Amino acid sequence: MPRRIETLFLPGPAGRLETVIEEPEDKAPREAVLICHPHPQFGGTMHNKVVYRMARGMRRAGAVAMRFNYRGVNMSEGTYDNGVGELEDARAALEFLRSRYTELPFSLAGFSFGSRIILKLGCEIPGPRRLIAVGFPAGDAASRTLGACEIPRVFIQSTNDEFGPRDAMESYFAALEGPKELILIEARDHFFAGALDEFEEAVFRVGNA
Repeated sequence: MPRRIETLFLPGPAGRLETVIEEPEDKAPREAVLICHPHPQFGGTMHNKVVYRMARGMRRAGAVAMRFNYRGVNMSEGTYDNGVGELEDARAALEFLRSRYTELPFSLAGFSFGSRIILKLGCEIPGPRRLIAVGFPAGDAASRTLGACEIPRVFIQSTNDEFGPRDAMESYFAALEGPKELILIEARDHFFAGALDEFEEAVFRVGNA
C-alpha cells in the first residue's frame, strides 16, 4: 500500500492553515494524531526535525499523522497571537482531522511550545486516547499548571533540555495525578541532538502501546 501524502490548506480562525497529512507506508491507519510544532517566533514550523521525527515514528506505529503551521507561519494566514490564537488553530486542525477519520481514535502530540498547546487543548476536550508532550518547558512557571487531567499523558524529554531541565521536569511530573509516563532520552539539548534516532524509536514504542 503506497503511503498517502497530502498537502492542503484548511480553514482556520484567522485564515487558511498550511497542513500536511501522511498515512502509514504499509497499512491502513489505526489512529489519527495531530502534531503541533514549536514556538513560531523562534523559528518553529511543522518541518522542524523533531516534529518530523514525531510524525514518522507515529506513522511507523500505524497512525495517520497531521502536521500544520500556526497562523503567520510560512503559508498559513494570520499573525502570532501569544498562544491564544495558536490554541484555536490547533482546535480547528483537530476538528478537521477528526472529520476526515471519524472512525479512528485520536491523540495529540506536540514539541516544546506545541507540547503546551496540546496539554491545554487535550485536557479541555473529551475523547483523546493520549497526549504526547515532547520537550515540555517544565522550567517555565506558566507550564506547571498544565496537564492536570485524567487523560493518559506521555512526556518524552531530553536529559539535557535547556527549557525543561531534568530536575524541573521530574518535580512537575511527580506532582501530576492520573495516568502518566516520563521517558528520558540521553541527548545533548532540547532538540535531541545526537539522539534523534533514539527519540523516534521512543515515539514509535509509544504509538505501539
